[in-house]
Amino acid sequence: MLVLLFAVLALVASACSSSSDDTSDGGDTTTTVAVEAGGEAATVRVIMEEVPDTDIVKGMLADFNAEYPDITVEIEAMPYDQMRDRIVSSFLASDPTFDLIIVDNPWMYDFASAGFLEDLNDRIAATADYNYEDFSAPLRDIAEVDGGVYGVPFYNYGLSLIYRSDLYEAAGLEAPTTLDEFGAAAAALTTDDVAGIAMQPQKGYKIFEEWANYLFAAGGSIQDADNTVVLDSPEARTALDTYIDFYNSYAPENSLNWSFDESLRAVAGGQAAQMISYNWMLPTLNGADGPAGDLAGKFKVAEVPGGISVLGAWYWSLPANSNVKDASWTFVSWITSEAQAKTRVIAGGAPVRNSVMTDPDVWAQGFGEDYYKTVAAILEDARPLADGPNAEEMINVVGEELNAAVAGQKSVDEAITAAATRAQEVLNQGG
Repeated sequence: MLVLLFAVLALVASACSSSSDDTSDGGDTTTTVAVEAGGEAATVRVIMEEVPDTDIVKGMLADFNAEYPDITVEIEAMPYDQMRDRIVSSFLASDPTFDLIIVDNPWMYDFASAGFLEDLNDRIAATADYNYEDFSAPLRDIAEVDGGVYGVPFYNYGLSLIYRSDLYEAAGLEAPTTLDEFGAAAAALTTDDVAGIAMQPQKGYKIFEEWANYLFAAGGSIQDADNTVVLDSPEARTALDTYIDFYNSYAPENSLNWSFDESLRAVAGGQAAQMISYNWMLPTLNGADGPAGDLAGKFKVAEVPGGISVLGAWYWSLPANSNVKDASWTFVSWITSEAQAKTRVIAGGAPVRNSVMTDPDVWAQGFGEDYYKTVAAILEDARPLADGPNAEEMINVVGEELNAAVAGQKSVDEAITAAATRAQEVLNQGG
């Protein structure tokens, strides 16, 4: 009980310390579906991230209301860095702000263990033809805490290799399956005008998210079966040496503080040949109205070198203090059903159900058979960055050490040793 109390207090402190508690943040992005006459009305207030998938969900609300006219769904979308504090504040309120939330996977353990989320096992079992096992297994695993199910997968952030197929073909290259092949491809594609790889070595979450793919390719791990940190390893040192070598040799100059956004712009603008990034960026880059302009259609996606990618994901979760849980679950079970998952993915949403990724209709109306089969392969073996208490803080402290090594402020050995020590200390504080 003391552990749980400390976890709750830590979340409270995090919420109270942020300046993003101003309820006007994101207010202009609220979408409301009006309740039609008949039946008992219920309003479901939802917090979501400002991403393309949220816009797709908003576009499906009219269809939901055609089936459930007495449920009003209000979506408040906001930037990622504002979400956690707003969510925790709602958890602790006698009158919660949100009845349905989107949970990032590093938050899942803390929120579930603190009693902030409802166990969905009974609701899933009682929902006819829901087929929960159809969700990709690694995605399901993240939301299962101590035998409970505390979230339903919404969309995946599985990392992939996104590359310029025309440049690969001109150089006689195939998608790399090892770090050595990746480095050789980057060397072959690096010119005075084009960087071989756009990277995201920004301190904190971003570099860890990218570098962990190198770690897995080198045969290393972040945590063992007991969730003990095992980063202090020869494989981790090899992976960081390789990452630094690739950064110094093939990345754009002065990109030490780059994150996902800068890397995407470099690839979309033709300044870099490839990047390790989210698999769902392929449709964005190849879209006629996307950021790549005339380069649209020239990008392909492959599994990361080594075949084991970092897995990020968002989940639909019901706050324990919500007063409209039945209505909230009605919406969740509808939007994540096989039929609506198919509609959402065809519209450009990131897939999470296996049936969707193997559906010929999705292949034809979406982005092609190769894309969805590749995403399915990515998700099959993907691993999260951290599991357990204080996972988000653990991710950030490791990322601080990795960035220091890339910046030349620490040796590889010093950075890996410190990263492993600090990561375990953070996890222990919550456990």
